[in-house]
Amino acid sequence: MIMKKFAPSFIALCFGVSIAFSSSAQCDSIANTCAKRNMDPSFISDGQQYRALLVNSDETAEFHTTFYGGSIYRIAACSGMTDGNLVFTVFDSQHNVLFSNSNYQNAPYWDFKVKSTVDCIIDAQLNPTTNSGSGCAVILIGFKQQ
Repeated sequence: MIMKKFAPSFIALCFGVSIAFSSSAQCDSIANTCAKRNMDPSFISDGQQYRALLVNSDETAEFHTTFYGGSIYRIAACSGMTDGNLVFTVFDSQHNVLFSNSNYQNAPYWDFKVKSTVDCIIDAQLNPTTNSGSGCAVILIGFKQQ
């Protein structure tokens, strides 16, 4: 009797856990491919992998970071195994647009120089014209001193 009551919940839990592990493995593969393809070795990783599983192109992942003055940065953005699948926009803390790769044919990375320290928000969403399904959004940030 007790087993019948908990069996559906247990099955749903197992299914949810297996999907989570599958999504994590997908994000790992995308992050590794993104780093190899779009992160130049002269940039040092900030040690983070900003990731989010997006169910459709209407969802937006939001990542917060700080860029420190006197450095050159690269933001690399990927979803899937080809470039152009992820649209990302960088905002300052007042939500002013600093950069959007949508203005540059969804370029997979952006290099920029920071004169003074700034807190930023990076929004990422799946490209609605090339990706109709779900996907893992991966943002990698690297820096180098001038």
